[in-house]
Amino acid sequence: MEKPRILVLCTGNSCRSQIGEGWVRHLLGDRVEVHSAGTRPSFVHPRAIQVMAEAGIDLSSHTSKSVESLRALPFALVVTVCDSAREACPVFPGARKTVHHAFEDPAHAGEGDDALPAFRRVRDEIRDVLVPLVARELGIAGG
Repeated sequence: MEKPRILVLCTGNSCRSQIGEGWVRHLLGDRVEVHSAGTRPSFVHPRAIQVMAEAGIDLSSHTSKSVESLRALPFALVVTVCDSAREACPVFPGARKTVHHAFEDPAHAGEGDDALPAFRRVRDEIRDVLVPLVARELGIAGG
């Protein structure tokens, strides 16, 4: 049986969508195929990599991808995690369902180690909200 394909979509594909992809893969990965992308991709933020490593999840090989690079794939679920991405992609062709939950962008929390508390808070919120949301929307256990 084919796993449902999930897309976590944000603007830059640098923080929130990368963290979301990491959590969904870590906690639901045996039941779903997960991708992340951005409407204006940039880079994977070093603090996102750092705080996910603290949680035992390695994002160091992740790259920032354009939503355009994934448009040909059919998705069971697209989750927009920032308001800008929802406005840019209100309908995603090939998606059976699209849902939205905005998370604060920790990249705006400052530079260096001063930003770590915000990254950790957003990391934990994404784990606590996004993973159960994906599981609920797909009707699978483990969220």
